[in-house]
Amino acid sequence: MNVKRPTGDVATALALLSGATLLGGVALALRPPKAPTDPRETTLRAARRLNRAAGTLAASVLVDSAIEHYRGSFHNKAMVTPLVTASLSLLASLHGTGDRRYGAHVVRDIIYAGAALTGVIGTGFHLYNISRKPGGFGWQNLFYSAPLGAPAAISLSGMLGFLSERLRDNPPGATPTILGLAAGRVIGAMTSLGLIGTIGEVGLLHFRGAYHNPAMYLPVTMPPVAALLLGASAVGATGKRRTMTRWWLRFTALLGFAGSGFHAIGVSRNMGGWRNWSQNLIDGPPIPAPPSFTGLALAGLAALGLLEDHPDD
Repeated sequence: MNVKRPTGDVATALALLSGATLLGGVALALRPPKAPTDPRETTLRAARRLNRAAGTLAASVLVDSAIEHYRGSFHNKAMVTPLVTASLSLLASLHGTGDRRYGAHVVRDIIYAGAALTGVIGTGFHLYNISRKPGGFGWQNLFYSAPLGAPAAISLSGMLGFLSERLRDNPPGATPTILGLAAGRVIGAMTSLGLIGTIGEVGLLHFRGAYHNPAMYLPVTMPPVAALLLGASAVGATGKRRTMTRWWLRFTALLGFAGSGFHAIGVSRNMGGWRNWSQNLIDGPPIPAPPSFTGLALAGLAALGLLEDHPDD
């Protein structure tokens, strides 16, 4: 019995999948052990983790929107806006990740607020785009018109970054709060809702693809469990070690890396493969999109750390 081995573009895509998954696995394996609990440091550590999460989402949006809007020939000048705001959000997040000072940063606050507003306005534009097509909000237009969930990702980046600045506004050593509520609960609930929204968009597009590859079920099964576990942690008792939730969030973060690899395989299977990359990157599955799960999982881990380090009951 002859077994066909992957060659050419498929082999390249499999190598990208393996490399992306390995990168995520190494990142998890090399994660430094948790430092001793110190109220003066745990809040700042969580804020920097949120900056990292916001930056991951911003990077995903930047590349994905650049490809999608290039496909649309930037026929509306406003289509440049998410590229600008995502770039600024990424830069602000890199700055915040390295910033070990307490106190909100005015410039980062403005950038994050602008990113969140851009996502809201972008969703309105995409809704209008679909509504004016023949058939309105039918399946065909939901599948192939401007994606409704895409602008929400830049809003999530802005909101996570904005929450990181609110954490920094807490006095060093004090139990962190946001709008008078326990910070861990607020961030956990927001992240859980963000995961649910992202799942909806992924589910729609994978339904369009008829789930022809069993791996396409992973992003509509693993993240919902992560959202439920994190949501339960946000409303449940604090100060407890939630090992299962922590590891499920880590695997959800890894899923984002692996998803990019799977999408690379999808690109390679289109006519011409990587030799026709300029066409297939535009029309194939979006390689930059899956790391949005990574960004949200990182935010969930930050919230979990706050819930464990700062019990409020």
